[in-house]
Amino acid sequence: MSSYSLEFLAEALAEMECATGDYHAIDPGLGVKFRELVESTAAAIVQHPLLWREREGAFRRVNLPGFPFHLIFVIRESRIVVCAVAHGSRHPDYWKNRMP
Repeated sequence: MSSYSLEFLAEALAEMECATGDYHAIDPGLGVKFRELVESTAAAIVQHPLLWREREGAFRRVNLPGFPFHLIFVIRESRIVVCAVAHGSRHPDYWKNRMP
């Protein structure tokens, strides 16, 4: 059992909802698949947060297979904070001012 709690920043939740809606507009099944992948990836992060290397700036990044997105997260004591559900084509540092 993990000793970490998970938190999505409001901006990260909004990004996930926006992307889910965009994929749903293309194909409802694709929107569901994206949402489920974000949720399962978040669960994996809670179980094994140190599996992904810490990058310069003290954050970690997990790619979402099959989608051009990744989850950006930080570990703060016993909390895992998802700071962004970031599209790979956006400016790579746009979310850095969100880090707690």
